[in-house]
Amino acid sequence: MTEAVSPKAFESHATSRCWLNGMTDTTRREVLGWLAGLGAAAGASLFLPGQVSASTSVTALRGGTLIDSSGVRSNATIVLADNRVLAVGSCDLPLPRGSAVLDLNGKFVIPGLWDMHVHGAFLDRITLPLCLVNGVTGIREMWGFPPIYELRERIERGEVLGPRLVVGSTIIDGPHSTLPGALIVSTPDEGRQAVRDAKAQGADFVKVYSYLDRATLAAIADECSRQAVTFAGHCSNHVPLGDASDLGQRTFEHMYGLPLATSTRETQLRQAIAGLPLDPADPFAWFKQVLEFERQATLSHSRTKALQLAKRLRRNNSALCPTMVAMRVYSSPADRFANDPRMKYMPAFYRDLWRDGLTRWVPVTPREIRQQAEFFRRRQEMVAEMHSHGVEVLLGTDAGNPYSFSGFSVHDELELLVDAGLSPKAALKAGTRGAVLKPGEEANLVVLDGDPLADIRNTQRIHTVLTRGRVLGPDVRRQVLAEVEKAAQEPFPAVQRTCC
Repeated sequence: MTEAVSPKAFESHATSRCWLNGMTDTTRREVLGWLAGLGAAAGASLFLPGQVSASTSVTALRGGTLIDSSGVRSNATIVLADNRVLAVGSCDLPLPRGSAVLDLNGKFVIPGLWDMHVHGAFLDRITLPLCLVNGVTGIREMWGFPPIYELRERIERGEVLGPRLVVGSTIIDGPHSTLPGALIVSTPDEGRQAVRDAKAQGADFVKVYSYLDRATLAAIADECSRQAVTFAGHCSNHVPLGDASDLGQRTFEHMYGLPLATSTRETQLRQAIAGLPLDPADPFAWFKQVLEFERQATLSHSRTKALQLAKRLRRNNSALCPTMVAMRVYSSPADRFANDPRMKYMPAFYRDLWRDGLTRWVPVTPREIRQQAEFFRRRQEMVAEMHSHGVEVLLGTDAGNPYSFSGFSVHDELELLVDAGLSPKAALKAGTRGAVLKPGEEANLVVLDGDPLADIRNTQRIHTVLTRGRVLGPDVRRQVLAEVEKAAQEPFPAVQRTCC
């Protein structure tokens, strides 16, 4: 799917778009050294401007505004070779003759986006291309099993074009889990074994869930430390968020546990949870009542407790992955998003699956609808508050769950983060994992037609995506979307149920 780029002649170092004064980020000596290194790697004795090895393709992006976590660089030149960033500087960087040059005057370049909470990578003809055409060049798959581990390796070998995959374990939960297919562990020893099995199977991290008791979660945490793997997932309803962070939990999903941890009524509400009867035949009723206690907790929010919690999270290097786009769906009437035009890119069976899956979650009465809208807004404000206190926030969409669309919803989440109170710059940092474009990094880039710092919605104005040595320009992206729409109408085999 590579889109042809017409090479231009070697450009003058002094043009009207160059920085004529001051130092460039990358010196000529450095770039010539890197070029020489590329030539040696390709079998040439020297690789200098005007001498391009036949086996090495060099692409330069010139004249655009580069925005990454280090700042804003106008009229930048970004040199790419062998799917790596070779150099970053101003317009006066030397280029070898024969380089393919993309003139990005008036455009903006950001690092490739990451979706840190995804389900459905196994739908490789749907999920993977939708991510790429939306500028998502990395995803964290939150429910791993052997075929997805194999897919991850096929992508790395270049056999499948897709975003970089970081894949979790099968979901580990305690007794009475609401999640069909989860691995149930009832004792600390079972929790430890689950961690060992996850590492042996190839998981990049361990995924924990809502029903784990304190002793079992502590054992999982200790075994993860022994096995040198991280663990992430839901805040257990049986373990306060700060305590789970102290155990080493790396990320907390969906804003679960945050309202309780910052409430002046936390002790009283946790006592209510401990005394809440659980019907094994209907564990979701118990889960939903806990969510109601969380809603009540937002009404007694304490800024002092929030600051104390933020200090613990920072000390433990724990991050929040709020998945606002999914939580908004669960907080809204069932039919609010049913007619989203992006449904045409989803497998046909998703329409019924998503509609039925929302039945017990969503508000129905006018009073419930008002309460849930306010609950969602208060949780958004808490995430912004945590960010203001220095807690890391990661962008995740829970793609695969109702009306959370692979690739597309990353841009919805960026908008919701800004709506919550983050600046566009901070939202972009969350969406790119704080990436800084520098030599040696993979060449995963998104070219935009608008400034995302002026309006975060400009991340949707994608012109070109560059990933794994491919240039996905406008024509290619349109073709890919047409292919996904066609694939979505084809029958799919039975799939594992997604989850939040």
